[in-house]
Amino acid sequence: MKKIEAIIRPEKVDDVRKALEKAGYPGMTVAEVEGHGKQKGVTRQWRGESYKLDLLPKVKLEITVSDKDLERLLSAIVSGAKTGSVGDGKIFVSDVKEAVRIRTGERGEEAI
Repeated sequence: MKKIEAIIRPEKVDDVRKALEKAGYPGMTVAEVEGHGKQKGVTRQWRGESYKLDLLPKVKLEITVSDKDLERLLSAIVSGAKTGSVGDGKIFVSDVKEAVRIRTGERGEEAI
């Protein structure tokens, strides 16, 4: 099993959600987060004054998938989140040793 953590633009959440549903995977955990990558934030203007936003609003998606579904779901996330501009986000994949469904006690891939 693998855990996918995707940090994406807030305005792309619905596109990614639809892409994942189309790929046959409707479940995910979503959290609003802040951060920056290499661009180190952005400079904005408001009422003639410029100010710097160091931490930009982002959304973090977490999905646990079976090994066989990984590439298909990574492609779905990239297709839904990509704008081609700086700040599109990152995807991190890590191993999951165990999963347990609390309601039934199922373990492993049956739990996801």
